[in-house]
Amino acid sequence: MRRLAGVAVALLLGGCARVGPDFQPQHEAWTADWRSGAIDQVSTQQPLPDLRQWWQVFDDPVLTGLMAQVEADNPDARVAGLRVLEARAQLGIALAGRYPQMQQASASAMYVNSRQSGATAQSSRLWEYSAGIDIGWELDFWGRFARAIESADAAYFGAQASREAVLVLLHAQLASTYYALRTAEARLRIARENARLQQRSFEITERLFKGGESDELDFQQARTQYLGTLSSVPELENQIWQARNALVVLLGRPPGPLPELAGAADREGVLPLIDHAVLQDVPAALLLRRPDIRAAEWSVAAQSAQIGVAKADLYPSVTLMGSIGWSATSLPGTQNGLLLVGGPSVRWNIFDYGRIVNNVRVQDARLQQRIVDYQAAVRQAAREADDAASGLARALERERILGEAAQSAQRSLSLANTVFREGYSDFQRVLDAQRALFAQQDAYLVNRSNAVNYLIALYKALGGGWDTTAPLLDAATRTQMQQRTNWGGLLDEAPRMPVGQVRSPQGSVQP
Repeated sequence: MRRLAGVAVALLLGGCARVGPDFQPQHEAWTADWRSGAIDQVSTQQPLPDLRQWWQVFDDPVLTGLMAQVEADNPDARVAGLRVLEARAQLGIALAGRYPQMQQASASAMYVNSRQSGATAQSSRLWEYSAGIDIGWELDFWGRFARAIESADAAYFGAQASREAVLVLLHAQLASTYYALRTAEARLRIARENARLQQRSFEITERLFKGGESDELDFQQARTQYLGTLSSVPELENQIWQARNALVVLLGRPPGPLPELAGAADREGVLPLIDHAVLQDVPAALLLRRPDIRAAEWSVAAQSAQIGVAKADLYPSVTLMGSIGWSATSLPGTQNGLLLVGGPSVRWNIFDYGRIVNNVRVQDARLQQRIVDYQAAVRQAAREADDAASGLARALERERILGEAAQSAQRSLSLANTVFREGYSDFQRVLDAQRALFAQQDAYLVNRSNAVNYLIALYKALGGGWDTTAPLLDAATRTQMQQRTNWGGLLDEAPRMPVGQVRSPQGSVQP
């Protein structure tokens, strides 16, 4: 009796605790004082615009409108929203562990027709009825179900963070593609202007050659240079076509026209002159708010709870069993029967100790993998931010040089034309000046495009662009899913974990 009492006391005490480790928020010590000289060089801290909508620094209404559309219509964003719903349904499965795990009802009706043989043969016909309910409720003494709920809760918030990470990537892709289009338009304009300029030179040398006033060399050189510049036009037109198609596909549409661009002719070929990034906090704090970093930490929290789920198998489980049964027959004179059965059932996998212990070890090894993945993700994020800032700084430095070179090339061409008309120089110097002007103007545009891309990469590396007002599901998808399956209230907007908070869920989100 003393042993039984001891087991009972142990079970009651175990009901007050959860086996397995409690989640410990991840802290990378080096992030506390991490600074990037490159980021400090190319950034300034201002309250606005919000990093969550960093593209506002470009002050381009076309880009802003496209950003809103990509949040709602991009297939990757829609799939990410559906994964949030999937995780929410998985959380509902875990929450079911709070209630009786076995709930079984049965009912039967049987017709019996019997006949006996012999001199006193008799026959009987009757109906037999029965119904019953079996219930089994495993008590969560060791926190198996509580840990499972913790894990599913963390996975749910991790799915939300993963969706935000998809939005960060989509916004960066859209901005890069948009400005690739604008760069190609600007380069096409420069190519056509230089082609027209070189065409006039080609026509002049052609007249001089046919009039016997010049040799064929000037004519052929001018023709070669003009045709070479003209040959770049189809390639740039193709780049524009491909960039437009890429934008259309990002918006979840088939390849075709993009009306949003047609109504903004004033933005054609316009590249922003932004020479710094606008940040609202120090880079180290922004890194830890990156959605993919938060998703990695939620993954650690989810796996930490799985250790407790596995460790609970080391201890006995107590299940309260109960059955209610009723039976009756149509035979006259018989009474209906009612059966009530109830009591505890103890199950203990004492001979599976090796399997259970090694399963705990498996879950612990997986937890350590998640921790290492999180640490690597933080380091990679810091590297991406530092690389983008360094690239932006170098591109801005090169831009000043290329800007001066383009001005000098323009002046050189003007002087070459003057001395050629006055007869102090041959036409070769004009051709050289034209070639240098086109090369410097094109190099300036390419470098300006690189600077914009580095700025976009910096915002992306710091986790900018994750916020959205778009719902998880568009109206058409919601209607389709409601018609196919009873989703209850799961399709409604669910709670979101505030940015910068990752916890071991003690209370779960109700689905």
